[in-house]
Amino acid sequence: MGETNGGHVDLAMRVLDAHVAFTKQQLRDPAGFLEFVTEEIDGMLDEAAVLTLAQAVTREQIKAVAHKFAVQVPVEGAIPELVGEIVTRLYNHRANDEIEVGELVDPRRFDELIDAVADLDVTHRLVRLILNSPVTVDACVEAVQRAVVTAVDDGKHAEGSSLTRSLRGALSRLAEPAMPAIENGVGMITRTGARFVLRGNSGDADEVLIDSARETWRKHTGDAVGSFREVVSADDVEDIVVLVFEFWRTFRDTEYFRALLDEGIDGVFDKYGDTPLAELLGELGVGRAEMIEEALRFGPPALETLDERGYLDAMLRRRLAPFYASDAFRAAVADAGR
Repeated sequence: MGETNGGHVDLAMRVLDAHVAFTKQQLRDPAGFLEFVTEEIDGMLDEAAVLTLAQAVTREQIKAVAHKFAVQVPVEGAIPELVGEIVTRLYNHRANDEIEVGELVDPRRFDELIDAVADLDVTHRLVRLILNSPVTVDACVEAVQRAVVTAVDDGKHAEGSSLTRSLRGALSRLAEPAMPAIENGVGMITRTGARFVLRGNSGDADEVLIDSARETWRKHTGDAVGSFREVVSADDVEDIVVLVFEFWRTFRDTEYFRALLDEGIDGVFDKYGDTPLAELLGELGVGRAEMIEEALRFGPPALETLDERGYLDAMLRRRLAPFYASDAFRAAVADAGR
């Protein structure tokens, strides 16, 4: 009995060694790996051609995963720090100084894009909303009132000849007690005028905005992309990143976001739930050729690194050894010997 068990152990070790060696050879040999990858992908696609999305996973499972990573996983520590560092690197990249704005979008293409944006109904509605908004009128009124107040204040410290300074100073002193009434009158006049001007020009507003966009683009086509640094500093970028993360931290925890997330997943399942996985992959631009290409791109170098460090052998033995040490193997060998 002991000799039988010893024979089984010896056989198991020899077969395990052979199995590991064969699998390593299959994975490390370029032709063998290509054959392995092709067979596995073809087999998977054959099964995916009949297995639908709803049969493979449920919408509840996908919702649970989506909520975990979009809502529950903390957005802290390394993630914001890494994003900030990457944004800073992009901000300081030399390409910003070497590439001109005009190289980003062809002028003819830019004109087509700006025309398309201007023709959108939402663009027209937004322009009308802004022009007809009381907030826009209030902004005009405040700007004029501030200008009046500034003019009066400047008169107190007028420069120029003594006569000019005296006249302007006197007028400012006379106007100062009446400033509340002046501001009120200026506000009424400006408010009426602003409404009139905004209503009168609402029909031309779209064309004015388009022309302004075109003129701004043409004016800066020869500038380096990095010219935006004159307006946006590195500190501004860092502040924006912080603000985005703070907004996301709050927004993702709202019922509104959860409702949108669930509705989006439901939409995918309503449309593609009965679609075979192979067809769905194809609609996403992932086909047989792409799978094989990426497997050949990443597989060989990864396997080479694992093999050089001894991880590949250890990994294969970890997966295969339990079978060769099991009662199932001994029973199979005993049955074969009868």
